[in-house]
Amino acid sequence: MAKTLLEQLREMTIIVADTGDIQSIEKFKPRDATTNPSLITAAAQMPEYQEIVDDTLLQAKKDAGSGASTQDVLTLAFDRLAISFGKKILAIIPQRVSTEVDARLSYDTEGTIAKARYLISEYEKAGIERERILIKIASTWEGIKAAEVLEKEGIHCNLTLLFGTHQAIACAEAGVTLISPFVGRILDWYVKETGKEYSSAEDPGVQSVTNIYNYYKKFGYKTEVMGASFRNIGEITELAGCDLLTISPKLLTELDSTEGDLPRKLDPAKAASMDIEKIPMDKATFDRMHAENRMASEKLDEGIKGFTKALETLEQLLATRLARLEAGENLNHATADIFHAYDLDGDGFITREEWLGSDAVFDALDHDHDGKLSPQDIGTGLGAVLQLAQV
Repeated sequence: MAKTLLEQLREMTIIVADTGDIQSIEKFKPRDATTNPSLITAAAQMPEYQEIVDDTLLQAKKDAGSGASTQDVLTLAFDRLAISFGKKILAIIPQRVSTEVDARLSYDTEGTIAKARYLISEYEKAGIERERILIKIASTWEGIKAAEVLEKEGIHCNLTLLFGTHQAIACAEAGVTLISPFVGRILDWYVKETGKEYSSAEDPGVQSVTNIYNYYKKFGYKTEVMGASFRNIGEITELAGCDLLTISPKLLTELDSTEGDLPRKLDPAKAASMDIEKIPMDKATFDRMHAENRMASEKLDEGIKGFTKALETLEQLLATRLARLEAGENLNHATADIFHAYDLDGDGFITREEWLGSDAVFDALDHDHDGKLSPQDIGTGLGAVLQLAQV
């Protein structure tokens, strides 16, 4: 019997589930998993997780004390919710889960360090070894410097929102455990900029990750490369052999139902023999290369704003939910809550630019693949694609 693309991919690449949906993780059995606020927002609407959300909110309110601000309560609740989902995921997968630092700390080295230490301490209080946690941090210079400190303390980091070689080199020289270059978002930028359609082989996002992988293997860096944010399975198959790939349930399903030969595209032995120039990295070089790379500059800024928006959206939903819990109301407005939080211009549709959070969640909800979400898409997606409650 012929092997599926997913079966062959597993033989050369570690598969990571890009989802907060416990059921999807149980289905595909990845080694690692990753979460972020928009994934948690979607998963938190699922009926089977409502008790986790409600208990976390009420306990955070109690523990924060009567003098605490609503923001203090929400910050505490989000951290605990992320850890609660992380713990549930770790009970299923054999290795690691990535837990994200507040995107609003992306340019705050000390704030990022403090938040990462707190998250690790909370996991350790729950009996989870720090080796099983990756702290997810944006690939700003400040974030990379925070990761450098944390790695020396045995706190492993996943540097995300990575679009340029300069970011990748700085991460490797800082001793970061893992980076997550965003394949699909790089492609999005070039398609919008040029109006050109790209084959999978010439896809700028694929080429970026390939170059980073070869650079790391050429110079013996231990930092792992995890391709992320895929638009189609062609991007994934072009990166077969990458250290890790984080893939949405939708694309995992497509890979698992497709047969055919899957040749290895990325190989450390081949990279070792390549003629590649080594680039020493300091802040001045980083800043210069970042300024010269308009795509990386714009996508990093957009990504930080997007993850910040995703967190603020989750906080709004949690605040509303807490108020309703305290008032004893029936909570059954998930679709309307999510839609109005993301429809920034009020035109009745949510574009990918408005969503800005997790590509995996957007793609799962966009069941007709028209690049925008209607209230019907949200309702159908919550009911079927993400197995959420139809409300």
